[in-house]
Amino acid sequence: MRSRARHLVGRDPQVAEIRQVLDDAREGRGGVVFLVGEAGIGKSRLAAEAVGIAFDSGMGVLRGRSSTTGPTVPFRPLTEALMSLFRSGRPMDDLPLGPYRPALGRLIPDWSSEAQDSSSMIILGEAVLRLLIATAPPEGQLLLLEDLHDADPETLAVVEYLVDNLEYTPVVLLATIRSEPCDALDMADSSRRRGTGAVLELAPLTRPEVGAVIAAQLGTGPDGVPAAALDRLWDDSAGSPFLVEELLQSMISGGALVQGDVGWRVVGDLRSDVSTALARGILRRIDRLGPQGLTLLSAAAVIGRRFPLTVLQRMTGVDDRALLSHLHAGVAAQLVVPDEPAPDWYAFRHSLTAEALLTQLTPARRAAMAGLAADAVQAQYPDLPGDWCPLAAELRSQSGDLDEAGRLFADAGLRALSAGAIGSAITLLGRAERMLAGTTDPARRAEVLEALLPALAEAGHFNEAFGFAENLHALGSLNAVRLAALHTRLAKVAHTAGRWEDGNRQIAQARALMRAEPDERSSAPIDVTAAYLALDTPGQDRTQLAEKLARNALQSAERHGLPTVVCQAWELLATLARERDFDEATALLESALSTAEKHRLPVQRMYALTRIGGNNWLTEGDTGPLLAARGEALRLGSATIVYTIDGILILDSVLRGRFAEAERNAGECLAVVQRLRLAPATRYVLMAQASLAAHRGDRPAMDRALSAFADWDGAGSQEEPLTLGLARAFCALMEENRAGAADQLRAVRRLEDANPSTYYLSGRYGVGLLLGVLSGEVGRGPYEEVAATAPGRMRWNRQFVLFAGAVLLGREGRREEAEAAVAEALRLAEPYPTALYLGLRLIAEPAHEDGWGDPVTWLRRAEHHFHQGGVATVANACRAALRRLGAPVHQRRSGSNAIPDELRALGITVREYEVFQLLPERLGNKDIADRLYISPRTVEKHVAALGAKTGHPSRAALCEYAASVLG
Repeated sequence: MRSRARHLVGRDPQVAEIRQVLDDAREGRGGVVFLVGEAGIGKSRLAAEAVGIAFDSGMGVLRGRSSTTGPTVPFRPLTEALMSLFRSGRPMDDLPLGPYRPALGRLIPDWSSEAQDSSSMIILGEAVLRLLIATAPPEGQLLLLEDLHDADPETLAVVEYLVDNLEYTPVVLLATIRSEPCDALDMADSSRRRGTGAVLELAPLTRPEVGAVIAAQLGTGPDGVPAAALDRLWDDSAGSPFLVEELLQSMISGGALVQGDVGWRVVGDLRSDVSTALARGILRRIDRLGPQGLTLLSAAAVIGRRFPLTVLQRMTGVDDRALLSHLHAGVAAQLVVPDEPAPDWYAFRHSLTAEALLTQLTPARRAAMAGLAADAVQAQYPDLPGDWCPLAAELRSQSGDLDEAGRLFADAGLRALSAGAIGSAITLLGRAERMLAGTTDPARRAEVLEALLPALAEAGHFNEAFGFAENLHALGSLNAVRLAALHTRLAKVAHTAGRWEDGNRQIAQARALMRAEPDERSSAPIDVTAAYLALDTPGQDRTQLAEKLARNALQSAERHGLPTVVCQAWELLATLARERDFDEATALLESALSTAEKHRLPVQRMYALTRIGGNNWLTEGDTGPLLAARGEALRLGSATIVYTIDGILILDSVLRGRFAEAERNAGECLAVVQRLRLAPATRYVLMAQASLAAHRGDRPAMDRALSAFADWDGAGSQEEPLTLGLARAFCALMEENRAGAADQLRAVRRLEDANPSTYYLSGRYGVGLLLGVLSGEVGRGPYEEVAATAPGRMRWNRQFVLFAGAVLLGREGRREEAEAAVAEALRLAEPYPTALYLGLRLIAEPAHEDGWGDPVTWLRRAEHHFHQGGVATVANACRAALRRLGAPVHQRRSGSNAIPDELRALGITVREYEVFQLLPERLGNKDIADRLYISPRTVEKHVAALGAKTGHPSRAALCEYAASVLG
């Protein structure tokens, strides 16, 4: 006897919350709900209940499910959901989508065009959002996405955009996710923490609720459920509604539970292994469909949990009447269900049903049926559009035809890559490469590797990419051009990873191969990759060599129509052009961006956007374009660009004085880039950490960061000059050691002369110029030369250039011009408090001497800033300077919180601690007095007091003790 239809039991709180979210959406306040739980816990039933509530209230409902037929396919659930709009008969051409309509061509084939944006997930997310709003009835819209744990990275990127932007719309996003570690679950948890979505975790049913499910299935009341049956089902199901129903069906079909005149009673043995009982019960119900029904559903199971009727019919040869008859019987037996969001598709009610069917097939029979399924797919859809290609590839793999499977996986992977779906592309191309490893066609495998290697690099999987280097000799039967291309790909991976020695070796191998078969078209990619490596390889002529190689590559690429190489060359030339003219650099990047968009090169587009954002940051201090580029990189799956931009943003936080934010973000970012072995990003973040410590005047922390920097091949890198200018020189200035800062900046000049850098914030064009003017080493002529350079016009540098110019103008008696220069410097320095107040501190005394400006006010402002920031040495220097100017000085005695507890307990004062901090350097009393702007006699008194309080009357012992305390 068959039990009755399923019922929703024990989910009243969740239903109430969903109902409230739907009610809010009808008032224009959209929301997001994630249903999370283990397989069979009732997520789909609760989602169906939500659909029913939405329908009853007049809301629109769109439904899509992530792929369970073969490998993950980009955008599958979104495409499935949105396509239902076009089946409704509603006119779609007049929707108010504006410029976002072309982007939807990635999801809606009818709107596909050559002009569509093929890369930006932000634009695509906004396009989907606008479509949902435009098609929503007055009562609102529900978008249901099931099995989001199986979704591709690209779908999750769009969903994440929706999650963050649905609040003021009439749209509700409802998604089901298994409670297993996955990216979708991480996204749901993040949404819950941010307050942008609700996560409803479905717990197992309680014993009374299990009894209610059984009673509903048996068509009786709770008292009519045999106690023995309830005990067994409660123990075996662990509160899973699906297992309760399946095991109950097994009891009924196996004759252990029967219905008599007085109700249901147990007549057989209820004890059995759960999985065995499930499989046996399912197969018994399938057997009742007859041999043809078994064959039909077995064929469907080979296709996957979801299966299309067109393919199933062509595969089995069953006529329409028999096909529908068996399917209706399967639905009645609760084996399959119509896959409602997709017409002509059905799905097994649970994955265990498909698994049970597959267990009764021999390996040979299963392989043969997979081959028939693949034949049917390719006959029905010869061009294999959309997700038919990876489905056919999976079926060919199951049939044992690895060559054809590899070819199809390669096609699917290349399609995903061209659409900017890097995560999906890596999965598909990786499968293709493994299947083609034993192929007799190495050219096809080489084509896969040419696409896979850069995709792995973009995603940060460097070790996996370099693992292929050892296997290239197996492709020796390839011609020299193809093999050279693979070595070039590996060289590019090495550049991304910051391993220039490995990269140069790969370039040398590629050039050696090309000498045997010279070919300009194939040499262009080698030249442009060699140019990037040249720029990062230590050497006095590295910028000249990089420019020469890039121009050679550009000319060849333009002649032979190689848009990717053209973009790469322009991007590198733009980086080099920044030293001459930012307008020239931006124009080159705009050309690269235009080429990337014209030829649908999402990765190159992302690089161009990143470099344009970098230029905006350098020239204007604006991080907006960088943040937009980061969002693009994140949605494309480019870990290298995401963390490169994060490093810049961390340094920006340091320069802006947001030290706590910089410290937090640097720690989080560093842990990831070190794990990924992203050497350039790691060096940059460590440099930023050192700069953070320097701006705080924390020399020990700076030294620790610089020691770690050296461990990452920092010597000769482009980041090395920044460690001197932004870290060591600034730390010296925070210690009022101008001579030490000048020494570091001279070292910067020597480094950059030996290894030219394209990073221009090292001080050569900024604070170094100011110190040179103050010391008298730099006069009007050299100043004008630096001020006229493009690096000298960068916002961070320009503030110091203007301070230096003001000093020169003051010396020349041009008071009003000097004061105007300071006013402009203060405007530019407004985002950078440390630089602003350091500049005022440095120019105040020269301004007083030359009789211009407002040095007393400047010193007071600087003193207050550095006192508040805990940089006591500079604050003390400002107070001493005020005394020399004859201005009254407000005495401060705060700062005791900076004294270690061990010393505070001994009664050491703030002034004594300032002396104590200098003792490890074993300076004399006069040197300490000069540092702290106090008298040697005062220093002598503080040293004596420190010796008495610490129990170290000997100066040598006191110095050793200070060194041990301060680390």
